[in-house]
Amino acid sequence: MTTKYLFFTGGVVSSVGKGVTAAATGLLLRERGFKVAVQKLDPYINVDPGTMSPYQHGEVYVLDDGAETDLDLGHYERFIDIRLSRSSNFTSGQVYAEIIGKERRGDFLGGTIQVIPHITNEIKRRVASIGKETNADVVLVEVGGTVGDIESQPFLEVLRQLRNEVGRENVFFIHVTWLPYIKATGEIKTKPTQHSVAALRSIGISPNMIIARSDYPVDGEICDKIALFCDVEKEAVVPMITSDVLYEVPLLLEQAGVDDYLVEKLNMKSTRKADMQPWQELVEHVRQPKSTVKIALVGKYVELQDAYMSVREALKHAALANDVEVEIGWVHAADLEKDKGWDVVQNADGILVPGGFGSRGIEGKILAARYAREKKVPYLGLCLGMQVMCIDFARGVLNHEDANSSEFDRSSEYPVIDLMLDQRSITDMGGTMRLGLYPCELKKGSKAAKAYGVEKVEERHRHRFEFNNHYKTDFEKGGMVFSGMSPDGKLVEIVEIEDHPFMVASQFHPEFLSRPMKPHPLFVGFMKAARDGRK
Repeated sequence: MTTKYLFFTGGVVSSVGKGVTAAATGLLLRERGFKVAVQKLDPYINVDPGTMSPYQHGEVYVLDDGAETDLDLGHYERFIDIRLSRSSNFTSGQVYAEIIGKERRGDFLGGTIQVIPHITNEIKRRVASIGKETNADVVLVEVGGTVGDIESQPFLEVLRQLRNEVGRENVFFIHVTWLPYIKATGEIKTKPTQHSVAALRSIGISPNMIIARSDYPVDGEICDKIALFCDVEKEAVVPMITSDVLYEVPLLLEQAGVDDYLVEKLNMKSTRKADMQPWQELVEHVRQPKSTVKIALVGKYVELQDAYMSVREALKHAALANDVEVEIGWVHAADLEKDKGWDVVQNADGILVPGGFGSRGIEGKILAARYAREKKVPYLGLCLGMQVMCIDFARGVLNHEDANSSEFDRSSEYPVIDLMLDQRSITDMGGTMRLGLYPCELKKGSKAAKAYGVEKVEERHRHRFEFNNHYKTDFEKGGMVFSGMSPDGKLVEIVEIEDHPFMVASQFHPEFLSRPMKPHPLFVGFMKAARDGRK
């Protein structure tokens, strides 16, 4: 079958749900028997989000090959249950860096470098390559930002060109827009969507389908109006009402006949209908009344919950596996240092400390780890959450009050966390950490080994600092178990406290491999301990 391309654009406002829509559509097509590839095009000039503040960009999602990518790739992997690579996400920064590098080498023989054709050809090459790399039947491509943004114009121009180059019969444009609600008149307005489509058509692209997002019910009259003014078939105007359950979106798209419409219009030969029964059961399970487990998430960026997107979803997955509902209490680590926010921590059934960078709020995270250790409250630490657990252990159990990480205190006489040896000569910040999938061997009989049920695992990393093995013996004598190590025994991957219901922390990021129907074992074990020890 000739490779088909689905291009997703956004209109009216950003964060309208293109990523979830693309992920849910990919799931439907996979269920129809097609091999699916997904790609996110980000218009910003940064090479990747790795050096960007979570307040600016939200979560940095890490792939097996070490690519630091947009959080939408987390949606793709969780919904479609695929493992993506760095070719699934690229930015304007990468494209411009590639072209400028070629110009500096003289590859263009003195020619003038322009957005068209040089930048657009490089974008086009990257979009075309993912289909070849994956041998996909369908490639879903999401363009970040909103139609009308100056940054996204080269990407949209590429989509227009590709439509003619791969054949119009092989390309389908899906425009995801927002329908604002005017409370004073009780009306849903379609005019912003009309303007958005007009902007898209002005550059030569006419959408084949419009996903009309709304917080309020959208009646047939509104859909007819959108179809008329935007020149789209009535069947291709799909109202998408905000759902209280994220994983209901594929079901809503299927009920609207989206996959049938795509298969028909793109002339794809599908051998089966999408089996969405497991997702139906998942959503029903989510909505069933359940007892609640309270988890205090002690982070640095809690004002923007998207900074912890994968952590939040992994907690939900683990809660479902334990037949409970999770209630996340968002605690700013810096508040704990000011003696604020402790009511959430003290009322929690479990404490989770996620990753992060920089010294702000570190002492608050250490205090959270200390509270969990002393009060025997189930604790899960992720990356930095492991490091602060080790710092607290050195201070509170081994009586080294000066213990710290050399990331935060270079003069510490007891640097239990230190810069990795192969990181000490590195000066560039971007893309230079220990990134991607690495193996970990588990200690028999440990809580981690019991949670996983296997002897060896592979997990995704994103860090520069590690546990200082110089202090390993002291920690073991004090009651800490090094339950996960790199195969060469040089890198501590998982630590846990022997005399504790569940105090486990990993140097890696297990949240990146959690799926709705395949919750991560460490999260499941943590949630079970929190459930069983509820206050």
